[in-house]
Amino acid sequence: MQVSKHPRAVLLGAQAGAVALPVCDHYSGVEARMRKSLQLQAEFSERFGACVFDVTLDCEDGAAVGAEAEHAQLVTELVQGLDFARAIAPRVGVRVHAVDHPAFEADVAQIVGAVGHRLSHLMVPKVESVADVERAVASMGFAGGSELPLHVLIESPAAVHRAFEIAAHPRVQSLSFGLMDFVSAHGGAIPSDGMGLAGQFSHPLVLRAKLEIASACHAHGKVPSHCVVTEFKDQAAMKQAAQRAARELGYTRMWSIHPDQIEPILEAFAPTAQEVEKSARIIAAAHAADWAPIALDGQLHDRASYRYFWQTLERAHQTGCPMPPAAGVFF
Repeated sequence: MQVSKHPRAVLLGAQAGAVALPVCDHYSGVEARMRKSLQLQAEFSERFGACVFDVTLDCEDGAAVGAEAEHAQLVTELVQGLDFARAIAPRVGVRVHAVDHPAFEADVAQIVGAVGHRLSHLMVPKVESVADVERAVASMGFAGGSELPLHVLIESPAAVHRAFEIAAHPRVQSLSFGLMDFVSAHGGAIPSDGMGLAGQFSHPLVLRAKLEIASACHAHGKVPSHCVVTEFKDQAAMKQAAQRAARELGYTRMWSIHPDQIEPILEAFAPTAQEVEKSARIIAAAHAADWAPIALDGQLHDRASYRYFWQTLERAHQTGCPMPPAAGVFF
């Protein structure tokens, strides 16, 4: 029986890359912004030829206190109104309330019960343990979402301590770091500038938490998603923060909370043109050699390095980079 020669079918054996997601996850919770975000996603998809960022509709911070049910209904209607028949289908998730919030069960029953089959993921905040994950999975199952991927938000020192256990759960697809709550959970032991653009990349406790989450995700083939940067006006600073998250801390995805943050994140997480060109040549030569070892430009390559260069091409595709013809055939 002939084995498929597509890189995804051949280059197996590494945890990293087991889950591929867009590098940007854009959050919005106010009705006008949610509608604008969904429209923006469609425009970017048409422009880049791929869905380059997720939209996560926010019930936790988006709903007014006492109006949680009405907000969940609004989110449901927005998802129902999307056109999934277009050439590049939308990718939309929903952040519900935490499992110990009175609105959690109703959120899941309403949203997953009505549009779970249309969602790319469900995000659950303030996850503290595997028991919280199991409770979320059970609620999703009762609502008919037994196959819906689960994303979780790690926001406390105790949750960071259990990050490897949480990442190991088969339904968990991605772990995000909740910077603001993490700093607040230390009762003043981390100064407020630990939530800022510079402090979050220099304070030892914050850095340790980010590295633990990234390491836990890579150990189990899941996607580490970097926290928000609130200074959205300075796009150069935003891009620099995203580059540090990607190149120094091992994150493969990052939150956006303002439309102006999307493109800097895409640019920061994208491989360079030189990296794309090199990866395309290596993968094309490997494909021509039926994935046997090759020599190219004075260097030897085999499947171990092929995996890296294939993952570079996948990231290029996810960020809308121009793809050399030799690699374009695989997408």
